[in-house]
Order: sequence, then C-alpha cells, then structure tokens
Amino acid sequence: MPDDQSAISARDAKRLFEGLGSASAIVLAVSGGPDSVALMWLAARWRRGRARGPRLIAVTVDHGLRPEAAREARDVKQLAHSLDLPHQTLRWTGTKPKSGLPAAARDARYRLLARAARKYGATHILTAHTRDDQAETLLMRMLRGSGIAGLSAIARETERDGIRLTRPLLDIPKARLIATLKKARLGFADDPTNHDPAFTRPRLRALMPALAEEGGDARNLARLAARLARANAAVEVLADGAERYLALKDQRNLGFDAVLFAAMPEEIRLRLLKRAIDRTGHEGPAELGKVETLLAALDRAVAEGAGLRKQTLAGAVISVASGRIRVEPAPPRRSRLK
Repeated sequence: MPDDQSAISARDAKRLFEGLGSASAIVLAVSGGPDSVALMWLAARWRRGRARGPRLIAVTVDHGLRPEAAREARDVKQLAHSLDLPHQTLRWTGTKPKSGLPAAARDARYRLLARAARKYGATHILTAHTRDDQAETLLMRMLRGSGIAGLSAIARETERDGIRLTRPLLDIPKARLIATLKKARLGFADDPTNHDPAFTRPRLRALMPALAEEGGDARNLARLAARLARANAAVEVLADGAERYLALKDQRNLGFDAVLFAAMPEEIRLRLLKRAIDRTGHEGPAELGKVETLLAALDRAVAEGAGLRKQTLAGAVISVASGRIRVEPAPPRRSRLK
C-alpha cells in the first residue's frame, strides 16, 4: 500500500480512472492549483496509455475575484496544450454577492462547467476533490449540525444538469498529488484564498494538525464520512419502501395516513416529510431544522388526535385533518406594492 507522501504511479492512475473509458468526452475542471493540475496530468497520461478512449477537454473557470486568476488560466492553457489537450477559460461575470461568496462561486463554477460539457458533448466532469477536502467538508457540516445525509460529505459521483460529476481523487491525500507534480517537474498556482482566515474552510484547515494528534486526521475523518454515506444509503432504501407503502394505502393521492405515518421511525418520517415538501413546494429545498420543527408539531397533533392549522414551509402548505397529513403547493407570494 503506497504511503501518503508517494507519487501516483501509472498503475495507480489507471485504477483512479477505471470505468471512464467508455465515456465519449470528459471535461476536466482545472483551476491551476496542485490538485487540479495533478488531475489533468494524470488523466492525460491515462488517456495516452489507451488505444481508444474519451476525448479530454480542460476547462478553467475564472471567477473574476483575483487579478492573478487570468494569468493562472493562461498557465493552465499552456500546460494543457503541452499535454495535447484542448483548453477553454470560462468567466463568471456579473455582480458578485457580498455574503455567501464561496457558495455562489461554487454554484457558478458548476453551472459554467456543465455548459462546457454540453458544448463538447461530454458525459462527465471530473473535479479534483481530495481526501483532505472530504475531511474538511465533514468538519464544516458537523459544526453546522447537519443530518446524516449532509455528514456523508462529498459523494464520489453525482449528477447535475444531466452531466455526471465524478471525483476520482476523493481517496487520495493532497500530499500524494504534490509529490506527483514534483516528480513530473510541474508547477502549480497557490490561491491565497485557500489560506484566508476570513473563510471557514481555511480556518478549519489550520486546525487539522492539532486534530490529527488526537486521531482526527484526514484519513479517519474521510473514513467516517464514507461510513455515514453507507448508512445514509441504507436509510434512503428504507424511506423508499415506506413511501411506496404509504402510496399503496392512499391510491386517491390525498396525503399520508396519519396513523401509519406516526408508526414509522422518526428518521423515516422526517425524510418522507422533507421529500413531500421539496417535491410539492416551489421554494425548496426545505431546511432540515425547519422540517424537524414541523415534524414535532405533526407528531403532537397526531398523538392528540387533533388537527393542525395549515403551516407553510419552502413553498408548500402542510396540514392535518380527518386523520390525514396533507402537503400541497402554497399559493404564490404576492409582491408588495411600493
């Protein structure tokens, strides 16, 4: 088993990209930092070792937040061309929010990457999330009080706008990627925002050495995230079965039978209620804490055999009457006249 400081071999790289050989085209998200540069270099080496395989396209998103970003994008382009890969830089234009900037930038990045994937006929977008990112994400969500789904942290593969988002480096420590680049004599950019204490992730990153001394290193945190993801998948299967059961008992589509619903475990009730609200409402997804508060009110109403005055959450109206829990679309909000 390779140690956490060793460079990634050609054999290791082949395993990382296993299952992607049948894709028609793949977009590589390359910012210029060590993780994404390593991703591009490893993917290019993997592709060269195949007689047939997907077309690789490197895409850099310039968020317009740092003056150095344009130069870093040009450096990525130069390296991509040296690897015989086409490259495109996409820019996030328009007004930037004053709060929640990291989340907004992330959404913009994925939106632009998906647009590029459609342009090139790509079925997959590869991002360079590492084991270190996984550990930091788990810590962030723990501190926010996320549920089991959120504590599953970063998924290896998800779907967005019909494109598969794949993270082949999720089990790889950042140190191995840097060792790989050093061995290949490749340079990379260092984004100063990755060390800016104004943002949550860098502050948590600074705590990692102390946590590692107590056993909370990136390997153990990532293992915890994987175990939580496994548990979450099992609970989702149970919730699917419970949803089908309630549907069979209510073929007129009049909502949940309150007694049957109340007999289910709390986590299942919570997920079913959130699913119904997210599916029916027009302002979702509903916040977990608010769904928990609503579920407690529903449980009290059902236990007392009473009704529940209509409550609105995430664009859905929830009520209890005549032994049934109803979730219906809320009327559109009226705009206030100035």
